[in-house]
Amino acid sequence: MRLRLVCALLIAAGITGCDGLQTTSVITPTPTPTDTKRVYNATASAGDFLTVTIDPKALTISYSDVTNATSGTIPYTVNADGSYALNDPNGNLVAAYEVPNYAMVIESMKSGPGADTPALITAVESGPILLSTFENSNYNYMQFRTAYGGMAIGSVNIGSSTAQTSEYWPYGAISGGGNESFNQGSIPLSIFAEDSSGTFLSGAMPNGGGAMTLFGTANGFFIVDTGNGSILGLEKASSAAFNPINAGTYSALYYKKTNVQQNNSGVETGTPTFGNATITISATGALTMTDPAGTTITAGTLAPVSSASYLYGSAGELVDPCWGMFTYRVTKAATQSDFFISFVNGAVVFSWFKAPLPWNGDLSSYDYMYGVGLTPPS
Repeated sequence: MRLRLVCALLIAAGITGCDGLQTTSVITPTPTPTDTKRVYNATASAGDFLTVTIDPKALTISYSDVTNATSGTIPYTVNADGSYALNDPNGNLVAAYEVPNYAMVIESMKSGPGADTPALITAVESGPILLSTFENSNYNYMQFRTAYGGMAIGSVNIGSSTAQTSEYWPYGAISGGGNESFNQGSIPLSIFAEDSSGTFLSGAMPNGGGAMTLFGTANGFFIVDTGNGSILGLEKASSAAFNPINAGTYSALYYKKTNVQQNNSGVETGTPTFGNATITISATGALTMTDPAGTTITAGTLAPVSSASYLYGSAGELVDPCWGMFTYRVTKAATQSDFFISFVNGAVVFSWFKAPLPWNGDLSSYDYMYGVGLTPPS
């Protein structure tokens, strides 16, 4: 319980510096008539807060999007790989992965305030959270957006009254206009209050920063819904080193946007797509992500964020080593990309950013991707 709350709040403090299926493993067993309904709280990377209910007896998924007032009940079928194929008459929810009573990811075509934005929905089991249990802890996070470079990573150190954040935001390196790649911030914890349901916290950022909703699960996966996208809380590891226990194969659903440009009004152009991928990680941290045709999407050898001199170890960079978060950078003749990944209870959370060289604030076009990979619960 303590971990759940702390991380959610910590992550909330991490909003800084920004305006504003082929698989190789079965994710979930075929539902049986004895299964009970499963209830999740969820956030879309376009900034929506949702509730999702899976009824495995009726083989339906019901959702209610609090942000844009849309809802629906959708029949689903279970694919051979354990993923869900959704038959949404409104054309919103398309596909999903679930680890029952833990977490799920859903492909949405109609998220956002206008119910017209493709986004990745990340959900965790609905459960009780308390305002009084998030003190004196430190967590990592990733932020997923559909604008402003799409992703950021960092850490949050929470005390008894404030949470201090340290963030790396790749878009800041190419966007100009006074933006920075590395940002620090602070947020008072007094802005948060418990909802009467007991399953989430709500509050508003100071100085008109917008509303946010915090929720999570005791299994170690935490989420903050904001108008600026989804923030996923990640428990820190006990050391910087890659743990071979996290080696294996993960089935992933990701959101990707390519050939992106951002105008001065905050409108991000580009081509959004969803994809399914297989992520294979060796005992030494060699990672390969492939699409259903076997084509490599990205590959590299994972190193601790704390070992990347361009991220940590010097003034003006991350102030926290982010133990438990790993990265690699791929530099080619004309482009550079950063990949990040964290592990939490049989799942991976990952993000990626790519832009032409040099990264010097010239408002280059860019690509980004983020997603979640799941394995069957042990």
